[in-house]
Amino acid sequence: MKLDDIIRGLRDSKGFAHKRDIASVLPRLPAGLTQVGDDCAALPDGDGYLLFAIEGFVSELVTRDPWFAGYCGVMVNLSDIYAMGGRPLAVVDALWSASHERAKLLIEGLLAASAAYGVPVVGGHTNIQSSSDQLAVAVLGRASCLLDSFLAQPGEQLLAVADHRGRYREPDAYWDASTSAPGARLRADLELLPQLAEAGLCRAGKDVSMGGLLGSTLMLLECSRLGAEIDLAAIEPPPGVGLERWLSTFPSYGFVLSVPDCHVDPVRRRFAERALVCTSIGRTDGTRRVVLRHGDARGELHNFVTDSFIGASPRGDASP
Repeated sequence: MKLDDIIRGLRDSKGFAHKRDIASVLPRLPAGLTQVGDDCAALPDGDGYLLFAIEGFVSELVTRDPWFAGYCGVMVNLSDIYAMGGRPLAVVDALWSASHERAKLLIEGLLAASAAYGVPVVGGHTNIQSSSDQLAVAVLGRASCLLDSFLAQPGEQLLAVADHRGRYREPDAYWDASTSAPGARLRADLELLPQLAEAGLCRAGKDVSMGGLLGSTLMLLECSRLGAEIDLAAIEPPPGVGLERWLSTFPSYGFVLSVPDCHVDPVRRRFAERALVCTSIGRTDGTRRVVLRHGDARGELHNFVTDSFIGASPRGDASP
C-alpha cells in the first residue's frame, strides 16, 4: 500500500477521531496537581502517587459483546495504571442495562478480568431500568515512580511493545491476548512497566489504545512537545496480520515507550525474556512534526506546530 494511502487511512480512522475528541475538552481542564493529557490522574501522596483511571465504552461493543465489554472494563483501565508506572489497587464500575441477562454478562466479564488480573471489584452502580446498555469503569492505583507522557526527550528511541499471542475479536480491531492467557502471566507481563520506572530505565510512555500504535504515539509526542520520524518497516505485526490493520488495532497488551539509547538494550531484554515483542520503530526529535517512512517514501502524519491532536498542554500551562 502507498504511504499516502496509509496516512489518509489513519487520519480518517475512527480511532483517531475518538482521540481528537479529547481536544474539545482537555484545554478547559486546569493543570492543578496532575498533568492534563496523561493516561490517568496522578496525585502526590506521601512518598508516591495515587493514580486514578476511568474508561467509558462505546455502546456498539457493550451491546454486541457484553461479556467482553465487561472484561475490557478492567483490562484497559489496568493498562492505564501500568502505563504510568503504577500498580492497581481496586476497581469500581457503573453499568446501565435494559435487562438482567445483559447486565449479568457485563458483570461476569468484569469479574473474570478481576480474577485474572488479581484486582478486586469493591463497589459500583447498577441500573437495569435503562433503554440501552452502557458501561464505565474506574480503577485506583499507586506508583512510587511515574512513567510520564510529558518527559520524553529529543533523540530517544520509540519502542513499540505488544503481546502477539492472541487473536482478533472479530469483526472489531481488538487484539485479544488476554482472555485465554494464564492470569499469572498477565500480571507478570504488566509488572514490567513499574519495574522499568523504578529501575530508572524509562521515564515516558503510553499504553496503546483505540487510536492504535501511531495514534497513541502522537499523544505521547504532543504531551512532550516533540516530533519523530517513524519507520513503518520496523513495526512488527503478529504473524498473518497485515500492517495496515495492525496500525489501527487496539491490543490487550500494547505500549509505546520513549527510551534513551543507553537503556534500549536492557529494556528490550526484559520484554524478550517474557516473550513479548519490543521493537525500535523510530526516534524522537524537536521538530514537532511526525513523519512516517515507508521504503524510500516519506510523508507527514501530523504537524503539532499547526494542529493539535488531543489538545495537550505543555507542563504547567492549561491553555490550548
